[in-house]
Amino acid sequence: MNESKRRRFRDRNSGAPTLINEGCKITGVMTGRGDFQISGEIDGDCDIDGNIILARNGFWGGTIKADNVVISGHVEGDIIASGKVEIAESAKITGTVTGEAIAVAEGAVVEGVMRTTVQPEPVGFVEKRNKNDA
Repeated sequence: MNESKRRRFRDRNSGAPTLINEGCKITGVMTGRGDFQISGEIDGDCDIDGNIILARNGFWGGTIKADNVVISGHVEGDIIASGKVEIAESAKITGTVTGEAIAVAEGAVVEGVMRTTVQPEPVGFVEKRNKNDA
């Protein structure tokens, strides 16, 4: 499939991510390159040259700075993405969310400000839910 036709950046395959599992806690500054999937707890800031995925049970206390960010868990801090931010229905964020584009699912809680860094042309997509589901 052509990469430009994919709706979400996480549909791309860039190799295995670095995993931080439930029960693991990291305190301090995190830097690196590549994709990171967090199911545990982070207490500190990061500057990642890659993507961050915070799973449903994950917690992040601090600033997240990465290329693209997907939040399904709990964040107490700011999110700064040079690319896209996806906020899932299970997410709870207290802080400022900044990104090129921000997608928020119904049910997500964001207590703070959301800012987009560019104003792209509107993108159309086909809704896959049935009209009766609305």
